[in-house]
Amino acid sequence: MSIDITGLPARAIVFETSPLAELNLALHALSEPEHHPGLRGWASATAASLDRDLASRLHEADFLWRNTFSDLFLPFAGVRGGDGRAGTTLAEDLDLLDRLDDEQFVSAALEFASLATYATGGPSPLADAATRERALELAAARGPQQWEFTGRLLADPTAVRVWVRRLVEDCDEAFFADVWQRVRGTLAADTRHKTQLLHHKGLAEALNAVSPAMVLEEDGDRRRIRADKLADCQATAVDPAVGGGLTFVPSHFAWPHLMILHRPGWRPVVHYPLGSPELPAPASVEVLKLRLEALAHPVRMQMCRSTARSPHTTGELANILGISAPEASRHLAVLKKAGLIVTRRRGRYVLYQLDVRAVSRLSSDFLEGVLR
Repeated sequence: MSIDITGLPARAIVFETSPLAELNLALHALSEPEHHPGLRGWASATAASLDRDLASRLHEADFLWRNTFSDLFLPFAGVRGGDGRAGTTLAEDLDLLDRLDDEQFVSAALEFASLATYATGGPSPLADAATRERALELAAARGPQQWEFTGRLLADPTAVRVWVRRLVEDCDEAFFADVWQRVRGTLAADTRHKTQLLHHKGLAEALNAVSPAMVLEEDGDRRRIRADKLADCQATAVDPAVGGGLTFVPSHFAWPHLMILHRPGWRPVVHYPLGSPELPAPASVEVLKLRLEALAHPVRMQMCRSTARSPHTTGELANILGISAPEASRHLAVLKKAGLIVTRRRGRYVLYQLDVRAVSRLSSDFLEGVLR
């Protein structure tokens, strides 16, 4: 994945904290503790402390953070005419979220329905009937609760926006205010350190400090940032429609994810982790051999990436990867035989998802690669 920064002035590259972005990753860690071995204790204790009503509402909306990291949690990147700066408080971030128009809000919330076209953009489900039906179809594959939520969002986005803001405010009262109080100092110190690196030693040094997976490439007058991710996408930080600029946001909860917001018409954002926990010991040699053989194909590597964050049906994977459904089934069978894919049934749909625990035993490098 690359970000074009040709002609971008140094002052337009900023490091800053965002409480709403951090809440996104905290909610993800609550819903997918296997992705975050070092946070299991916190996730178990926090989940046990939630009252029944809040836990139910979090389950209703967890597609916003469990399977994808919704751009709704980085609203400063999409505000038209904004300065690309995050809020210093959760309330300020929520005010920025309120400034997104309905089409931006709905499209960002239904990101799971546009994964194949995320980098190129597409019509809004509020305005295009085919896109709307596709969103409802994909939501149905994830269960009646998500289908109902998607229907409400499409029918009355204003009411859902109020509901989402209240949900975030209740999370803040229940647990996140304490979390933010604990981590914000570390995050702020990291942004100051990275900013000093940027100003005194240059962008290349700052990128290396963000992640070894990020490098600066220069070819004549052209400059771009390349991130070593399995996704093959391009973004630009010099889009005049959004003012131009690039924001880096650190997270205590992010590892092993390195997220890059590259939605067309939005300011690019790099959401990066601080540190990494220890992983469990590797599997047996026999299991390791079987799994490495299963991964010795680029299509299966891409399947691992797609199913790491979200369960998919065979048809969805075929569409995302540009292959036939029978071919997708054959690759899935190999991964399942190796114990790298788990399945569950939702009505007439069979959903496939990467077994993150098995992958973590295979290799921390591979896990970080597919989840980056």
